[in-house]
Amino acid sequence: MSVFTRLGDLLTSATSDAFSNMFEGARSLFEGDRLTRRQVSFSIALVALSAKMAKADGIVTPDEVDAFRQIFQIPDEQAKNVSRLYNLAKQDVGGYESYARKVRDLFPEDEVILEDVLDGLFHIAKADGVIHEKEMRFLDRVADIFAIAPSHYRRIKLRHVEADGGDAYLQLDADPSWSEEELKQHYRKLVQENHPDRLIARGVPEEFIAIANERLAAINAAWETVRAERGI
Repeated sequence: MSVFTRLGDLLTSATSDAFSNMFEGARSLFEGDRLTRRQVSFSIALVALSAKMAKADGIVTPDEVDAFRQIFQIPDEQAKNVSRLYNLAKQDVGGYESYARKVRDLFPEDEVILEDVLDGLFHIAKADGVIHEKEMRFLDRVADIFAIAPSHYRRIKLRHVEADGGDAYLQLDADPSWSEEELKQHYRKLVQENHPDRLIARGVPEEFIAIANERLAAINAAWETVRAERGI
């Protein structure tokens, strides 16, 4: 079942329109299904922080959910659920920092899925072709609240703001002093760790698989750069 259908179930069962209740609602409604709970929570987190990012940037489009539909696989019949959730988050008086802390607390000691959320936010931020200054400040602050390792955040940022993905070794989280065999082993490990199935297993819904595809493409491009440079 689509995660957006699950979001619809959550919205239908909600006792109020207060967005602050959505995270707890997901925890209660899907208490017996850990994977669904994580997928729905991930989706709520991405929608909520995207809405707050648009509000912080001050740039409002007639249909901001278009940014999601350009990137993520939202069925036509479920677009209204995403729109409703987005508008609830945008209208909520809570600041984006409090939402970022809620998201961090949803996934304690799970930096990888927080990086997935951040990756998704970059996708949304650049949907109009450019990441605006206020959006970048927003992303920087969210990364700080998530306690993302600086080198990991730099790698995510470069992948989205640099046409060529930036430094190939940084993208691979590799040391230029490594041997060819060490680089090969590390590359294979990265490909396995960033396979779409791995993201789905840790709670990223299938509909958001664009995150995995772009990340894997960046890893492969960086590897090709290193291969050419080293003559591997």
